[in-house]
Amino acid sequence: MTATILPARRESPAPMSVFERYLTLWVFLCIVAGIALGRLLPGPFQAIGRMEIAQVNLPVGALIWVMIIPMLLKIDFGALHQVGQHWRGIGVTLFVNWAVKPFSMALLGWIFIRHVFAPYLPAGQADSYIAGLILLAAAPCTAMVFVWSRLTNGHPLFTLSQVALNDTIMVFAFAPIVALLLGLSSITVPWDTLLTSVVLYIVIPVLIAQAARRVLLAKGQAAFDAALAKIGPWSVTALLATLVLLFAFQGEAILKQPLVIAMLAVPILIQVFFNAALAYGLNRQVGESHDVACPSALIGASNFFELAVAAAISLFGFESGAALATVVGVLIEVPVMLLVVRVVNRTRPWYEARAR
Repeated sequence: MTATILPARRESPAPMSVFERYLTLWVFLCIVAGIALGRLLPGPFQAIGRMEIAQVNLPVGALIWVMIIPMLLKIDFGALHQVGQHWRGIGVTLFVNWAVKPFSMALLGWIFIRHVFAPYLPAGQADSYIAGLILLAAAPCTAMVFVWSRLTNGHPLFTLSQVALNDTIMVFAFAPIVALLLGLSSITVPWDTLLTSVVLYIVIPVLIAQAARRVLLAKGQAAFDAALAKIGPWSVTALLATLVLLFAFQGEAILKQPLVIAMLAVPILIQVFFNAALAYGLNRQVGESHDVACPSALIGASNFFELAVAAAISLFGFESGAALATVVGVLIEVPVMLLVVRVVNRTRPWYEARAR
């Protein structure tokens, strides 16, 4: 007699918060506010830009920590033991995130930034734009993938385990992959600044978040959930404050070249749809269930843009094309990912009709 294992009951997808749902609007308002403030108050913003130690801007560093740590609190690295339960989906996730995504973005950057759009981009900024695109692609999504997974009724334990595994890999792989691709793109690699960024914006926040997670969970799950609800908006607020600063420095370039943002968005959009389709299709081919394929596709399509913005600022500065390229990723993240969510939800009958 064979026991029948009933699938776990799925909760209704939790709605996105106001911050998450209207992130693109907030980013647009930050663009306007940053450009206006940069033109009206150039002195104070230049003073903020000079507050550096070892090429790390202190105000931005503080904002980045406030941005990242609440997100990392959600990650349970104890979930790594669950990886084997859906090893095929995990394999697809790792293949797309680490063997395809950064390299395909480097290729798209080379095609569009160095060739197709080169005559229309500011002279001398091509390397910086490509570097920003690479930084964006080398950091798989951490926190927002939980939102996208909920909206597709994704498998919660698979989502948690793949995020925990990706964050673990990112601690060790982010710097080498970025350095390799910057080198292949003939961009000088500032190793000391790159490694400093990894320590400051991945290693230390992970350690702080996990220590805080342990302390909060010791008080009970209810206390932990209440703390997450309270500090959750801090992440987006810190991100928006960082963007105001960034656009205060980028304002002149944007006003002179408004089409730059649209041109930078093209390789990012292609990358999102390509990686989502690749992961979704591969999961179908290897026989994974739809609720595993969805979060697997979504984590490969979206980015840990908070880390990308922080690294771009540390490596190349506020006023760099790299910083602007990562911000374009923030600008289009929510509407594009909502479109991907809609596609994977609408194609569920097709997905589940595969030959068994």
